[in-house]
Amino acid sequence: MASIKTLVQSQDLKSLPSDFAHFKDAQESIQTGPDVSLPVIDFSLLSSTNPDERAKVILDLGKACEEWGFFLVVNHGIPENLISALFNACNEFFDMPEEDKLQFDSKHPFYPVMVRSGTIDGTDSNQQVKLWRDYLRFFVHPEYHCPTKPKEMSDIVLEYSRRTRDLARKLLRGISQSLGLEEDYIEKAMELDSSTQIFAANYYPPCPQPELAIGIPPHTDPGLLTFLLQNGVEGLEVQNKGKWFHLTGIPGAIFVNTADQLEIISNGKYKSVWHRAVLNNEKTRISLVVANGPSPDTIVTPAPPLLRETPPAYGQMKYMEYVQLQRSSRLNQKPTLEQLKLH
Repeated sequence: MASIKTLVQSQDLKSLPSDFAHFKDAQESIQTGPDVSLPVIDFSLLSSTNPDERAKVILDLGKACEEWGFFLVVNHGIPENLISALFNACNEFFDMPEEDKLQFDSKHPFYPVMVRSGTIDGTDSNQQVKLWRDYLRFFVHPEYHCPTKPKEMSDIVLEYSRRTRDLARKLLRGISQSLGLEEDYIEKAMELDSSTQIFAANYYPPCPQPELAIGIPPHTDPGLLTFLLQNGVEGLEVQNKGKWFHLTGIPGAIFVNTADQLEIISNGKYKSVWHRAVLNNEKTRISLVVANGPSPDTIVTPAPPLLRETPPAYGQMKYMEYVQLQRSSRLNQKPTLEQLKLH
């Protein structure tokens, strides 16, 4: 495994190596809209003692899930110094010598700790081109795993994963209520005490011809809610109403997107949306992702209280089976969710 970072540093690249040339399909060539500002959710209002304030933020949360499937969370309570330490530790990881990172180079997509370059997870059999990205991923819940180097990383990620699990749980309570369900419906049905949580760091060095390459092609996420932080360098795009939009962040805010299992639970009301990572030729972009899913053995179905007047739109599947099926499929399709659709 030669990392993209090493490739960029070892050569004065004026053009893109041919194996990184990404040929956009119809899904990706859709017209691009202007930069957009996403809905902003003030997390602190979810615990407001003012019933009107709380009712409004739950309404806003439901609207964001329905209309965009993406929103920004502010006043989330995760300390700035923890986020800064997290970026520093991940930067330090990608700066390590290749041989130190190679020990985590596993071909198995469910290996607890994995570092890859140019590919998606552990599976590269369905890829025709390489991705312009170095990638670290590990499971942090229900069992905690972490690279042994740099040594300070483990404590920092452990604290961040604990705080983001709490954030996910509270957001899902608000989302439950926005669907007209009991506040703890999703929490109980998805067995969040043993939720699946994965931490990933993506490293996108400057690319000599960014318009010809891709960081991550269009995809949806398999879980419930995905959180994303970036290092001040934009590159996240989302599809909405047939157009691609470039997302701009707010300093200190966390991007949140609804994922496949939330689409299933809501019986299609809240959409898991296509998103992708694009590149630039000037700056390194780092994104830190936490994917929050149900317990591995949870069988996910549309919430029965939502089916009183509407038939179920999706079949049922155990969450970890869903993830395995999604990982073995081509990334630029939505086959697992499509396969579960009943009509």
